[in-house]
Amino acid sequence: MKVNVGTPDRIVRIVVGLGLVGWAAFGGGPAWAYVGIVPILTGTFRMCPLYSLVGINTCPNK
Repeated sequence: MKVNVGTPDRIVRIVVGLGLVGWAAFGGGPAWAYVGIVPILTGTFRMCPLYSLVGINTCPNK
């Protein structure tokens, strides 16, 4: 799999994902907030399947 998520994009994904999961787990947020797991995983592995499908690459070195 090819890296297609750059550093700024990666940071935003992880922070937003952690916020959503934290909201659902500790703040009593709605169950759909667990969808934050997806941006955490895509930010961690630096690969977004949707980006691959539409041809987006935010990683400047790849």
